[in-house]
Formats: sequence, structure tokens, C-alpha cells
Amino acid sequence: MRATSPPKTYRVKSFGCQMNVYDGERMAELLADRGIVPAPEGEDADLVVLNTCHIREKAAEKVYSDIGRLRKADGSKPLIAVAGCVAQAEGEEIMARAPSVSMVVGPQAYHRLPEMLDKAVAGERTTDTDMPPIAKFDALPARRRAAPSAFLTVQEGCDKFCTYCVVPYTRGAEISRPFADLLAEAERLVAGGAREITLLGQNVNAWTGEDHKGRAIGLDGLIRELATLPDLARIRYTTSHPMDVTDGLIAAHGEIDKLMPFLHLPVQSGSDPILKAMNRSHDADGYLRLLERFRAARPDIALSGDFIVGFPGESEADFEATMQLVDAVGYAQAFSFKYSPRPGTPAATMADQVAPEVMDERLQRLQAALNRDQMAFNQASVGKTCPVLVERKGKKPGQLLGKSPWLQSVWFDSDVSIGEIVEVELAEAGPNSMAGRVRASATT
Repeated sequence: MRATSPPKTYRVKSFGCQMNVYDGERMAELLADRGIVPAPEGEDADLVVLNTCHIREKAAEKVYSDIGRLRKADGSKPLIAVAGCVAQAEGEEIMARAPSVSMVVGPQAYHRLPEMLDKAVAGERTTDTDMPPIAKFDALPARRRAAPSAFLTVQEGCDKFCTYCVVPYTRGAEISRPFADLLAEAERLVAGGAREITLLGQNVNAWTGEDHKGRAIGLDGLIRELATLPDLARIRYTTSHPMDVTDGLIAAHGEIDKLMPFLHLPVQSGSDPILKAMNRSHDADGYLRLLERFRAARPDIALSGDFIVGFPGESEADFEATMQLVDAVGYAQAFSFKYSPRPGTPAATMADQVAPEVMDERLQRLQAALNRDQMAFNQASVGKTCPVLVERKGKKPGQLLGKSPWLQSVWFDSDVSIGEIVEVELAEAGPNSMAGRVRASATT
């Protein structure tokens, strides 16, 4: 690789989960501290960071395809960095297969991206997939400007070792960021314009720490402390694991007004034998009883979940158990996927892999049921008036888009400012969004 001029512009392309979005934002801040600016829309960037996700089917192959398509208008290649979970899993293999890549950096080492960039400019290709416990957060720049709805990673890694999942191998063991660091970052986000903060983690409700008095607290304690920030209007969290739900977290939904009435609690399957094969450590009945407790604490709570269809050994009876669970819950939102093997995970070598055409047919049936319930939830919301956080402009002149307390996308016509919270009457339901009318009452 030849030496090159330092990049003046960058583009970070993040794929997958919200934690990747957060990581992408932090890498952008690192580059901005070097005086590198975002490339204008539609223009080539001197540096492209592909912030990858290993959850996507054939994730590695798609990364190589993305690398192959990166080219400037003059035919030259930008500097390319591959970050995220595929970078962690593939490491030096990316360097061997993709000579145009200058940097490969894992999700626990991206704070070293600037020094890797210096080496790339000098003509050296580098790989860093070290997994230090939590050092990157100490090395990242202070948060400054923030969107009206901002992400805050509080916990990383996973100790659950679900048999289909690569996260323990690409993100490492569960680790919680210190309470004081999180409070300080939240304060900076609010000072920078955030009205809503979503707390992130692979198992976010596994977060533990000590408050400013040295008392041991869990996620509910952190939420209670953040709720005291005067200019923070809303708090959310994702993604949770059923085995890490505490009495305090359930109670918080009924006691903290700033904690939004929305819960994303993945179940993956409604079949106990499949859940056992997945090493999920919960059963379907226990999961349903948890949801009943959340609904008792906050009757208007909207529920969301994750599902995997076609896990090895899944029979038609197993799948029907999933459909029965879906019918019992009535999800407001949900994510569903066909099982796809991840190299190095136990499920990848299990017997009784389900035929692709069977998975396709089951996924269609499941998604039809989930879409039915999401539409029903939206239709039941028509006529309600609720606060909507204005996040961005819509597609049409004068149109704005925001989120309801139940995480529904709501669009409406108004001249209010982005970042305001306005009272909106939900007037019309669509499958994925709501149309609203701003009430004449005050904005905040």
C-alpha cells in the first residue's frame, strides 16, 4: 500500500443493531476531532468506515461485496476501514481477501482508529481486534451535539452463549460501564440537545454498578437517577434478556413517568424444546408471566420481541407453539428472521437443519401474524392524544416526523422545531406509522 494524503472527508456506514449506530457515531466523533468532516451527500468520501454487523445473513460475504463497490468518481479507491463484529470475527482474513482495505478494527478497539489512520496514510495496513474490557470509553471524545433522540451504551458483551449467537465471541463478556461515566455522558447528551436517551446493551438489563453513595444498583437504579435530569424528557432501553429482568425494573415502568411505555424483550421461540436447544435459559410460560407483570405495572405498555424461525430441529409443532405465543401476546412491534448458521456457534453444526423452503413458508406465516398485530395496535391508538418528540423533517414540505411514547413513527404537518415535544392526536393508522394532527395546546 502506498502512502497517501490525509483524508479530508469521511463517511461511516453502520449496519445492524442500535449499538452499531452508537459505535458509528463515536467513530465519527473521533474523526471529527482530527478535523475530518462528513462528506456531503452525493459526494465521494476520502475515508469510508464500514461498521459491520455479524447478525446479517452471509454477513462476511456482503462486506466483501460492499468493499468491492467502493470507488470514487475518478475510479480510485478511498481509504477503507472495516469495523464492527465482522471485523472482529474475520480479522486478518479481510486483509488477505481485500487488498484495498487499510484498517480492520473490532468493536472494542475502535478508539484506536485515529492512530490506525496515521499508519494507513503512511502506507501501512493494520488490524486491531484486541478486546480490552472497557478502555475505549475512556479514550473517546466528550459528547457534544446530540440528536433529539440519542443512544447511550451502558453495557456490552454477553455471557448467555445462546447457541446461534456470535456476540460472546465478537463483543466479549458482559461488562457494565461505571455509573458516574454514564451520568456524565447523559448530562453532556442533554446539554447537546437530546430530549430522549435510549440505553443500549447486548443485555442492557444486566447492567450493574454503584451509585454516587456506593450503593449497588441495577438498571432500574440508573434509570431513576437519569430521570432526575431536568431537561431529559424520555428514557428507553434495549435489548433485554428475560433472565435479567428484576422486580425493580418492572416497578420502574409503573413509577417513572419519563420511562416510556415500551418493552423490547426477545423470546426467539414459543417452543420449550427449541428454547432449550437455543440455551435461552427461560421457557415460554415464564416469558408470558413476565409480560403479565410488566402489563400490571404499566397497563398501556407496548411490547416488542425477536423471533428466529427454522432453528435446527424445529418441527411444525414447535413452530405452532411460536404462533400460539404470538397470538397470546399481541405484539405492537416485532422482528423475525430465518435461522442462518454463524461459523463457530454450536447451532451451526447441529443435526436436523431445517430446509430453506420450510423456513421461508414459516417466516411468511409468522410475519403475517406479527403484521396483523402491529396494525391492530396502531388502529387501537387512533383517537389518542399523546406527546410526540419531533426528530426530523418528513418527505413533504412542512411535514415532520417523530415518535409516540409507544415508539410508533408519527408524521404530521406543523411549523414547530425539531427537538420539541408536541401534543398530537393520532388520526390515522398505517402498518408502520401513524398520521397525526397537532393539537393547539402547548409545545415543550
